[in-house]
Amino acid sequence: MSAPPLESKPRIQYVDVDGLRLRTSVRGAGIPLLVLTGIGASLEISVPFERALNAHNVQTVALDAPGTGKSSRYRRPRRMPGLARTVEHTLDALGYDRVDVLGASFGGVLAQQLAHQAPQRVRRLVLASTGAGVPGLGGVPGSPRALLALATPRRYQSPDYYRRIAGALYGGQARREPDPLLHGSIARFSETPSLEGYFHQLYAISFWTGLPWLWHLRQPTLVLAGDDDPIVPVANGRILTAVIPQARLEIIRGGGHLFPLERPTEIAALVAEFLQGEDSGESVVGPSGRD
Repeated sequence: MSAPPLESKPRIQYVDVDGLRLRTSVRGAGIPLLVLTGIGASLEISVPFERALNAHNVQTVALDAPGTGKSSRYRRPRRMPGLARTVEHTLDALGYDRVDVLGASFGGVLAQQLAHQAPQRVRRLVLASTGAGVPGLGGVPGSPRALLALATPRRYQSPDYYRRIAGALYGGQARREPDPLLHGSIARFSETPSLEGYFHQLYAISFWTGLPWLWHLRQPTLVLAGDDDPIVPVANGRILTAVIPQARLEIIRGGGHLFPLERPTEIAALVAEFLQGEDSGESVVGPSGRD
């Protein structure tokens, strides 16, 4: 199924919650899916993936997290439970009682937290390139070089720096095509995160773990893990699948940390199938489709 026309426009709305002014976007019609992006990323970065989801009768709801994109930042940083409450209040402001939630990387941690503390708001859960906790607290650490590069938002500010570190940082297609224009990441330079907002997100995720309560989650969950992810090794996906009761694991063969951006049509079809049906177990997705 082809993606919607490029001329289709998102419905952009600014909402005032928790002392913040947050920019939100709603695209398409159908099953509402809240899309939570990685650390420092604005909502522009997920546009190609959202369009691919829209083609499958999935409505995508996205937001700039506090301190990213065009959203204001907290006066004082909050831990992950506080950030999840802000997301819940944003759903209230937009008029959504219950949604499916897809979180990638940092957004996957936020998605887990939201499903835990507001279970009545989350119907189904999709966790991509993420883990059950930070390294040492439920998570298997990635490459030291990759984790060091995450300490600052420089990769959002300098295309030349991004090209130099993209392969080692993100793996997957970025190893072969480090130019962000070629693998769907050029949008990262359009709305760079504020330094304070970026460090607030680092503070939110520091010492975070979901292991004490993940086994209580009752939402059907799809875990997506790339087998070439230097930041979040595939073992983290296996841990999530082992501890979440109704979890199914899909291993993306050749997938790096950014596989939803690099292969939006393929991954969107996989997500839409999960949102619209029933399944369980583990399988592997090859470069051109499911094995």
